[in-house]
Parts: sequence; structure tokens; C-alpha cells
Amino acid sequence: MTYEWLAPLMFVGALVLIFSGYPVAFALGGTALVFAFIGVEAGYFDWPLLLALPDRTFGMMSNFVLLAVPFFIFMGTMLEKSRLAEDLLKTIGMLFGPMRGGLALAVVFVGALLAAATGVVGASVVAMGMISLPVMLRYGYSKELAAGVITASGTLGQIIPPSVVLIVLADQLGVSVGSLFMGSLVPGVLLAGLYVVYTAGVALVRPKAAPALPKEVRDIAPRELIRRVFLVMLPPLLLILVVLGSIFAGVATPTEAGALGALGAMGLAAVNRRLTLRALKETMDETAKLTAMVMLLLIGSTAFALVFRGLDGGLWIEELLTNLPGGVIGFLIIANLAIFLLGFFIDFFEIAFIIIPLLVVPAAQLLSPMLGVPEPVALVWFGVMVGMNLQTSFLTPPFGFALFYLRGVAPPTVKTTEIYRGAVPFILIQLVGLLLLILFPKIVTWAL
Repeated sequence: MTYEWLAPLMFVGALVLIFSGYPVAFALGGTALVFAFIGVEAGYFDWPLLLALPDRTFGMMSNFVLLAVPFFIFMGTMLEKSRLAEDLLKTIGMLFGPMRGGLALAVVFVGALLAAATGVVGASVVAMGMISLPVMLRYGYSKELAAGVITASGTLGQIIPPSVVLIVLADQLGVSVGSLFMGSLVPGVLLAGLYVVYTAGVALVRPKAAPALPKEVRDIAPRELIRRVFLVMLPPLLLILVVLGSIFAGVATPTEAGALGALGAMGLAAVNRRLTLRALKETMDETAKLTAMVMLLLIGSTAFALVFRGLDGGLWIEELLTNLPGGVIGFLIIANLAIFLLGFFIDFFEIAFIIIPLLVVPAAQLLSPMLGVPEPVALVWFGVMVGMNLQTSFLTPPFGFALFYLRGVAPPTVKTTEIYRGAVPFILIQLVGLLLLILFPKIVTWAL
């Protein structure tokens, strides 16, 4: 075995372990130790290089930006566990109820809000599946449309800030979180707008697939509806606006804004008399689990990256991607295909920690001249494109994670094939959004 083959074999070995179902953090760390041993025995690696791992781990634990992750997870989970998200969906459903497709439009709107509040796809899809799917089915909505709009709206948590995904991605790309938030804002809103246009079109062409709510259900006094809008809709909206506004205005860092959001979510729950000990405990448990998963993945991926680069794997990836036929177009095709296919099998966090660091240097070198912008701005554009790409893979049958999340909470009357069929139009919409992003990069770079 020659030295040049160690890095590719290490990469393939890690993927084999991951796809076999072995926990990703341990697959990465274990692969790193095995190939470090092989490298030492072959004379191509030195054990002292691993002494950098404790320093890097300590650096991660003291990374102020990553502290935003548990804060935003806590904020979104508290809104869910205190049933404030449920109240939000019901109120918006009443607001749009008189319209054909009103409930579906409400799901898109709430999906965008939950995306901004939770930033975690699983939480958004599960919450809306449990709350809105039974209601939509009860009032005669097409199963395919109901399933499609819920799964697609739930994946908006990938791209709409303040997304946990974007925070991790910014750390791995070496760009500012605020810049990535700013760059992803318009694409996220654009995608939600495309969902609205499609849903309204279905309601117009196939009224039976998306009926208006029966009059007796939406028979509520205008004054009572206005009161509900002010009490239920405005507080979460103001919370999200304050959190995002403080980041965009440069008043607060993402971590400080996340802490404010977590405190604000507790305040909203308390005002609505929902801040129970049970809700608080469930929120803290969920936050601890997700945060621990992210940090374990980060430590495992750091060990993997350390050994991989020690075996000149970074040079191998850089040479492979920068010498592709077609130049920058070839790079974009290969990178998008790789990320899209991996998104079927492994979680975004795993892709962010394994694949993204390998693409940073080629992306900066190739995309900066193409876009005519500095390398940090080119990496922000690349990060938004990755988020949009993964959002598509979350919906694509048969392995899309969002489809599995909804299958887990959907009633038995909704078949898996109906969930799959419902997702197809929204996959096409997301591909249109991805194409617009590539053809018109100013959608991302306009404010950077």
C-alpha cells in the first residue's frame, strides 16, 4: 500500500462504518485511531500529532459562537413543549380559514416561524405533524397535499435564520454567523413564498384537495379573532424579530441573541401560565440530548480531520476537486451531488463535520472568481447553497429524514406512499429555488 492511498481509504472506511449504522461520532473517532496506527506503522504518521486533539477539544468547548446552539434549541423546544406553537397554528388557521387552502397556507406560515424559532427540522416536522395533520384530514384536505406541505414547511428550519444548522455551518466554513444569517434570509423567504404560490394554485385548480374551513368552525367574532392574533401571534413574532434584529443590527452576537431568545421563550410560557416544571424539564432534557450529540460529533470529526490531514488527505481532496473537468461548474455538480446523496443517509450535522471542511479550500478558490466577490463572501454563498441542497435531500424518497419524522406521527390512515407522493412537488420547488440561487447569486450576496 502506498502512502497516497491511506487518506482515500480512511475516508471510505469512515463512510462504511457510518452506513452500517454504527454511531457517527464513534465511527469517526475510531477510524481516526485505526488509521493513525496504520500510518505510524507505515512510517507516514507520528503519534505526537494527536497531542493537538486535547487543545482543539478545549478550543471547541470554549468557542463562544457554538454556545448559541443550546440556546436556540432551548428557545424552540420551550415554544413547542409549552404548546405555544400549537396555539400559533390554530390561530393562523382561523385567520386563513375562510380561504381555500387556508389551513395549508397557515402551515407554511407557521413552518417559517417555527424554522426561525427552532432551527431544527425534526422538531418542526413532528410538531406540525402532530398538531395540523389531523385537523387538515378532518376537514377534507388531500392526504398528499397535507403531508407535502407539512414536511416541506418543516424543512425550512435548514435555511431560515436563526437556524442551528447555519450556526454549525458558519463555524465549519470559517465565516461569521451573522453573514450567513443575512445571506440565507432572502432565499428562505423566497422558498416559503414559492410554497405559498404552489398551495394557492392547488386550491384554485383542485378546490376539493384544499377546501375552506366549514362556516361553523370559523364562526368566531372579529373582535375575538383580533384578540387572539394579538395575544397568540404577536409575542412569538416580536421575539423572533428581536432575536434576528439584534444579530443583523450588530447589537448582539448570535450567542447573546440566543440567550435572549431562550429567556424570552420562558417569559412567553410564563405569561401564558404554561411554564410548568414538566415543560421545563422536557425542554432541558431535549436541549441536553441535542447539544451533547452535536459536541460528540464535533470531537469525533476533529479527531478524524486531524489524522486525515496528517495523511495529506486535505491535499488529496483539494487536488481532486480543483482539477475536475468543467472547472467551477464541475465542482458545483460534484459537490451538490455528493451532499444531496449523503443527505439521504446521514444527518446534516454529520455532513457539516465530515464533508464541509474538505470542501472549504476548493470552494473559496473556485467560487470567488466566478462570483466576483471576496473568498469569505463566496463561502457564505456556498453555505446557503449547501443548506438549500440538504433541504431537498430531507424530502426525497425513500430516505428523506423529514418523511420519516412525519411517518412517525402520522395516523395509520395516511400511507407512506401518500407521504412520498405529497413531497414530490415540493422537491421540484426546492430544485427551482436551488437553480435560482446558482443563476442569481445576488439573492445571497446582496447585503454582504
